[in-house]
Amino acid sequence: MCNVSLAQHLIPWKFLTLSIRAHVRSKWQLVFLWALTVAAPMAAAGQRPNIVILVADDWGFSDVGAYGSEIATPNLDMLSRQGVKFSNFHVASVCSPTRAMLMTGVDNHRNGVGNMPETMPAVHEGQANYEGVLNDRSVTLATMLRDSGYQTYITGKWHLGKTPATLPGKRGFDRSFIQADSGSDNWENRPYMMLYDKAYWFEQDREAQLPKDYYSSKFFVDKAIEYIDAGRKNSKPFFAYIGFQANHIPLQAPREFVEKYRGRYDKGWGQLREARQAGAIEKGLVQSDTALAKLPGASDWEGLSPEKKRWHAQHMEVYAAMAEAMDFDIGRLIAHLKASGEFANTIFVFLSDNGSDPANPFNIYPANAWVQMNYIIDAEEMGGKGTFSANGPNWASATVSPLNGYKYFASEGGLRVPLIISGIPGMKVNRSLDAFSHVNDIVPTLLQAAGVIPHNGIYRGKDVERMSGKSMLPLMRGQSQVIYGPEEPVGYELAGSAALFKGDYKLVKNIAPLGDGKWHLHDLKADPGEVHDLAHVQPERFKTMQADYEAYAKANGVLPVPDDFELQQAGLHYAIWHFLVPNIKKTLPWVLFFALLFYVGVRQRRRTRLSAIPRQPTTKLDQ
Repeated sequence: MCNVSLAQHLIPWKFLTLSIRAHVRSKWQLVFLWALTVAAPMAAAGQRPNIVILVADDWGFSDVGAYGSEIATPNLDMLSRQGVKFSNFHVASVCSPTRAMLMTGVDNHRNGVGNMPETMPAVHEGQANYEGVLNDRSVTLATMLRDSGYQTYITGKWHLGKTPATLPGKRGFDRSFIQADSGSDNWENRPYMMLYDKAYWFEQDREAQLPKDYYSSKFFVDKAIEYIDAGRKNSKPFFAYIGFQANHIPLQAPREFVEKYRGRYDKGWGQLREARQAGAIEKGLVQSDTALAKLPGASDWEGLSPEKKRWHAQHMEVYAAMAEAMDFDIGRLIAHLKASGEFANTIFVFLSDNGSDPANPFNIYPANAWVQMNYIIDAEEMGGKGTFSANGPNWASATVSPLNGYKYFASEGGLRVPLIISGIPGMKVNRSLDAFSHVNDIVPTLLQAAGVIPHNGIYRGKDVERMSGKSMLPLMRGQSQVIYGPEEPVGYELAGSAALFKGDYKLVKNIAPLGDGKWHLHDLKADPGEVHDLAHVQPERFKTMQADYEAYAKANGVLPVPDDFELQQAGLHYAIWHFLVPNIKKTLPWVLFFALLFYVGVRQRRRTRLSAIPRQPTTKLDQ
């Protein structure tokens, strides 16, 4: 009950009991005390705002119209005008660590998701803080809101565990329909890659099936509306979390949305990257002199054949269509809340879980073989049922423009994403906020907006992980210009790529293939594209921030990665031990098939090397 939870936060329960016995001398005093501690909070609960969190998957910094995109996102743009957008908001570079922090406000190295299982080095598996699922030492936002009188719902991607103890019902949600892994097909009930033996769907923590007319974004919103409507009779505020699969691979979208973008990307990723840079500058999200970094390994669009250009452009058309389709379904939710009279009392939070995805399964031989045998990858009708689209690094670098890098890495393109918040009472609206902010800040922000006192490391009499974020309400209400002071460091690490934010500065290192494994220093206010390394220009700051990072890593149990660690190898390791081996009878043909491919590949490489060696004459005839 909300009143009991509030009373426990205000003063210890035993002390409260003694106080009642010592000071309540009449039934009228008792009635007054009850009204103060029970009736008042319960009445206030009826006025508290509803909360809706909308999580996009793998959206780049400039993928929203309000952030300079050519993609049509009218509903998100409307929320931006009626609220605020953040230009310096950071998450983790992959999905489940971000989602774990978004759920708890606790650093991902303390909440159990130091890395997601699919990209975790083998030596980290089972280590403290690397469980790969949300641990029970961290209290979720859903739990705290439910204990204070909210109804709590979740639909869509979860990716924080699929055992009975780690599903949403055990983490504070009243009702749920979730996809438990990193992703799945958007049209059918099947996995999207050889990482999983099937797509794991759960409703109310029990395995579930999808309807025949399933499309991910539409279905997630439909379920959320169903839960909200069913709970309306309780007269309680609601918390609804919708985890979209857009735009995770496979990129898939309804044909009517794909057709809108036909030919839109025929000029290539370089042109789009420059257009997005200009759009972000026009929207006031970065300075006018923001430089674009030259990405290593970027392909030359003009060097492609017309057929290849069309093939690549098709994938970006589907990407844009998938994003617009998601925005369309968000619009349906907004319209429904307006019709029911609940929109005006609803806080909306929109963000992406990380930057745009550079993964290109068509360049990874085992994945390419698996995808080709299970999907159509070269049809003119890309985006439909049975097709598989993926952007790859070139389009990914355009959709994060004007930033550098993308998903999996600690550059701004992987960590800095759009954040839009609307519906906060007293907030100055329709503006951009450039103060550094972090995904851990969302939980304390929403708790304060809901009138719930955050825990301080003790919840229900149990020691729990402390939240590391700060409320953003003072910033949004114009009472402060910053969330973190210029000397307050905020650390980050995932799979060997790491960063330390302090004031306007960022210390960063990335593993291969994007980085060189060395530390670099950037002034993010002047150089959000991370073009100019200041390590040698400001050696004292460079040294101090390295010490700050070491302190962060030690305090949060960050483990070093092996020198030879590669993300691609981690994915292959996960597929072998979590897909092939547990399902050996079903996957034996796959094992034999890939073994044959490996053998043929080795033989072909050997022949290529031998053919490149000059022959030495051995006879007069040879001479």
